[in-house]
Amino acid sequence: LSELGSESAKIKAMGIMDKLSTDKTVKVLNILEKNIQDGSKLSTLLNHNNDTEDEERLWRDLIMERVTKSADACLTAINIMTSPNMPKAVYIEDVIERVIQYTKFHLQNTLYPQYDPVYRVDPHGGGILSSKAKRAKCSTHKQRVIVMLYNKVCDIVSSLSELLEIQLLTDTTILQVSSMGITPFFVENVSELQLCAIKLVTAVSTF
Repeated sequence: LSELGSESAKIKAMGIMDKLSTDKTVKVLNILEKNIQDGSKLSTLLNHNNDTEDEERLWRDLIMERVTKSADACLTAINIMTSPNMPKAVYIEDVIERVIQYTKFHLQNTLYPQYDPVYRVDPHGGGILSSKAKRAKCSTHKQRVIVMLYNKVCDIVSSLSELLEIQLLTDTTILQVSSMGITPFFVENVSELQLCAIKLVTAVSTF
């Protein structure tokens, strides 16, 4: 899927995606939707009190692998849809909604807590720390896999703004996209995402 994501970006840049068979492209999108769904609701912030540190790390690695795979599926799907001169059949509402659902969930539950400690939930059920206290405890070190996921999600958000310029979406979907575009401005340490969100909010405002 990672390879498919990068190859689809190349084909999009070459402007030849529309030369592919529409039936096959639609089949690919339906398969991609299943892969997006696989990681769309997986929480990466595990804290199993009964597990050893090694077991927890193993579970986290497995889940991050599935979440990253789903991000690649999102990117591939969005690359197909935002390619020039694509037929109407490729703008499958279920696939678009799944991409948005995945992106919203992992921004809120995976990336924001990693980049801004104010969004972290105390796993031991303690009271919520003040913003200053939480940010003071924040480590700037990020796992490579988290940085990679962050970059992929930035690409998805940016590509969604392209999709809005091409395809008319339902009011419900537009509302979801709007909230996804506004929230990053209340999160710290996500400047690249905020730039992508500006594009998204601008695209929404043209509706």
